Amino acid sequence: MEVNPLKNRLKDKNIILASGSPRRKQILEELGLSFSVEIRKVIETYPSHLTPPEVAIYLANLKAEPFKKDLGENDILITGDTIVCLENKILGKPKDREEAFEMLSRLSGKEHQVISSVCLKSKDKLFEFKDITLVHFNKLSKFEIDYYLDYYQPYDKAGAYGIQEWIGQIGIKKIEGSFYTVMGMPTHLLYENLMKF
Repeated sequence: MEVNPLKNRLKDKNIILASGSPRRKQILEELGLSFSVEIRKVIETYPSHLTPPEVAIYLANLKAEPFKKDLGENDILITGDTIVCLENKILGKPKDREEAFEMLSRLSGKEHQVISSVCLKSKDKLFEFKDITLVHFNKLSKFEIDYYLDYYQPYDKAGAYGIQEWIGQIGIKKIEGSFYTVMGMPTHLLYENLMKF
């Protein structure tokens, strides 16, 4: 029977995903990893002088901070953050429908960056990395945005959309980079770095 290379590499490790994102959980499951989910609250603020890629790394590290004294010899903690950046302005998670509508209206017909970062932390090691994908949106009508918000309610997503949902199917004409980076986890880099870890 064939053995998953990553699972085999980490067979003695206790993997902890510190994220409530269903997308990140799905991605780790599809990679074949055994892991537990543990979330510790942090206030996601960042210094105003940071560039968008620096913000993504900063927030991934911030989410690892509450765990640093509790990690055992065999633990590997995975934290991540995804930000949407339009014309050098960060679009976070919308606080309500009005803000979500405004974000999608701004993204409509334009290209933007999605930056996903990951922090891998053990008792004595830290790896951090990020990936950037360029996303090109078609022009979206008010009807299309309203339909998406009514049926998908994407208030837990940066930029108010999920590429794997209806809006991605009809609204995204092309991406330059990794689909999984836009979904919330640069899987190719996660695999590469976990194999080294």
